[in-house]
Amino acid sequence: MRIGGLHKHSLIDYPGRISAVVFTQGCNFRCPYCHNPSLVYPEQYGALIDPEEVLRFLSKRQRLIDAVVITGGEPLLQQDLEVFLQKVRDMGFKVKLDTNGSRPDRLKSLLSAGLIDYVAMDYKAPLRAYSHVAGVDVKIEKIQESITYIISSGVEYEIRSTIYSRLGMNSIIDMISELKSLGVEVYYLQIFKSRDNNDEFLRATDIDIQYLQEYLLCHFWRWGIRNYGDALSETSVV
Repeated sequence: MRIGGLHKHSLIDYPGRISAVVFTQGCNFRCPYCHNPSLVYPEQYGALIDPEEVLRFLSKRQRLIDAVVITGGEPLLQQDLEVFLQKVRDMGFKVKLDTNGSRPDRLKSLLSAGLIDYVAMDYKAPLRAYSHVAGVDVKIEKIQESITYIISSGVEYEIRSTIYSRLGMNSIIDMISELKSLGVEVYYLQIFKSRDNNDEFLRATDIDIQYLQEYLLCHFWRWGIRNYGDALSETSVV
């Protein structure tokens, strides 16, 4: 396991639970709005954290946190992820996986083994623009396969899309239609938030939030719009 970071305490990364967040190093996508480039681009990689050190930390937090979130980068690229997750589960923690959905084979393996309790999968763009937004050639059928399997698995899940300057209202509506056709019932939009002034060109523009709220309400059982306004906020219906 290539672990590039550890957030020891989080109230927001696993809905309804106190969690620790483990950041894996390496990703097969190159999204322009990436929030963790130091985990994606090899030239920006930092020092690795020994997985055994992380496990020792978790063993001391069994009564203080409820869950562990595995994110990245793209965690499903880690060949020994199953072994690590089994050790986490053996400590009694719930596990949430963040993924881009490009490896349905690995996803199925983890879910079938009962190692995942919650999946958050990113849906990058309408299918017609998926490779363009992801920055690499994406096999669309794998993205669809991952979503279909997540829904059928019975685990808690959310599908989410980051909205930035290259995704306008038409693209958002297209994504909603595509996801509904796959049977998705839980969907969140995340408005891109700039890390610094150099990212201003990526800020979402011409987004009709009120219309989207009404549209999401009509299409999903649970939905939300995150990062809207100056403070972190979420609108949802359960």
